[in-house]
Amino acid sequence: MGARKKDGDRRIGRRALLVGGLGAAVGTAALARDELARLWWRVPGVEKPRVAGAVDFTGAQWVAASDGNYRGADRPDDYGIDMVIVHVTQGDFASAVKVFQDPSHKAATHYIVRQDGRITQMIRELDVAYHAGNRSYNERSIGIEHEGFVDRPQDFTDAMYAASARLTAGICRRYGIPVDRAHIIGHVEVPGTDHTDPGKHWDWDRYMKLVREAHTASA
Repeated sequence: MGARKKDGDRRIGRRALLVGGLGAAVGTAALARDELARLWWRVPGVEKPRVAGAVDFTGAQWVAASDGNYRGADRPDDYGIDMVIVHVTQGDFASAVKVFQDPSHKAATHYIVRQDGRITQMIRELDVAYHAGNRSYNERSIGIEHEGFVDRPQDFTDAMYAASARLTAGICRRYGIPVDRAHIIGHVEVPGTDHTDPGKHWDWDRYMKLVREAHTASA
């Protein structure tokens, strides 16, 4: 009697193991399928279909960067987006557009915010822009340039702060990025960079307050 009970327990255990193993196999297959879907967009020459002139931020003007300054991707499916990086152009809007359209420059951001608050998108958010000087940070972030110079506080206008804050709030909302200084950073904070932007005149307290307000207002 006791022996049969033990055998019965073992049979139940084998059955449970078989069912559990089947479930694990199905789960593993699903994970593998998801991973293959993500990896597909990393294969050279493979590109997700684009709509010409489409923008990710309503009201932005589309001006395409050279494809030598970014890498086609399918974010956030192949690379998760969890950061916004703030830049300053060190020049006017026209000069920034010119270098971002130069394939030999090898760098560009997704957006440029002008002093009058107008926003231009040059790279789709799903693509990896070469803007941070750090491959990992490029793959996980959206880059936003601001027209002006780091040593000219007057270049950072009310209109610029307000427009950039709305843009960043929208990005944070789309990708579930926390609205804090660990996830909204300056170019100077990227490991390995030799850049100093946005510089000491960029008012982080003011900017983060505006981002939080815009994020809450659109929630």
